[in-house]
Amino acid sequence: MISAGIDVGSKNIKVVILDGDKIIGKAIQTGSDDQEKSIEETLNSAVKDAKIERSAIEKIATTGIGRKVFKEADYVITDVTAGGRGIFECDNAVRTGIDVGAEESKAIKVNQVGKVTDSAVNEKCAAGSGSFVESMARALGIDMKAFAELALSSDAKIPMNAQCAVFAESEVVSLIAQNTPQKDISKAVHDSIASRVSSMVRRVKLEPRIAIFGGLAYNPGFVSAFKKNLEIEDIFIPEEPLFVSALGAALLAQEKKEG
Repeated sequence: MISAGIDVGSKNIKVVILDGDKIIGKAIQTGSDDQEKSIEETLNSAVKDAKIERSAIEKIATTGIGRKVFKEADYVITDVTAGGRGIFECDNAVRTGIDVGAEESKAIKVNQVGKVTDSAVNEKCAAGSGSFVESMARALGIDMKAFAELALSSDAKIPMNAQCAVFAESEVVSLIAQNTPQKDISKAVHDSIASRVSSMVRRVKLEPRIAIFGGLAYNPGFVSAFKKNLEIEDIFIPEEPLFVSALGAALLAQEKKEG
């Protein structure tokens, strides 16, 4: 059967279309104030990519912060359930998945059949998400890619204590005023995020194999800091980290029908 999974995140909308277990189409678009319109546009883009008619989609499942917006959905699935199913599909050896998105991060434990057994979510406004990195890069006037890579060239250890991105940005401003090298500021930011995410992950009693997905999985500064914080080198990152939850939603849409 053909199914679609729609992940309505705080920043981006991701859609995956499956024919059985094969991805035949996908699309991603930055959301807008009109969420329903953005979802429609992204779904239509994925349908075009799949080279099918929209009517060919038999079941649709939504997930993410805006999962209840799309009224045509057959199933509404939590972020944790969709993320767990998606990362297990990417690698069935994974037992702990860490989803680090634009506004929040989650740790998800799954068993040997991909069922979620435990989870933890970071606190709201905690400086441990993708938007925090973006705001820090803006404070330095550096694009995101360069900011992420800068951290890899620093050995400095500068603690950042603010729990909220707003106050953390004032810490960065202070470091700039002290003429702290940009590479050291970048490392301090990524170390701070990694520390907060690691603390959350430990609440679910970390179990290998470990995977990272979501937007920050593309960030080498975060991945490096996270590995060092947990003292783990073998961390799996799927080929397309942003689509993991949408993939999970599409798979669950099929499984719910089949069940």
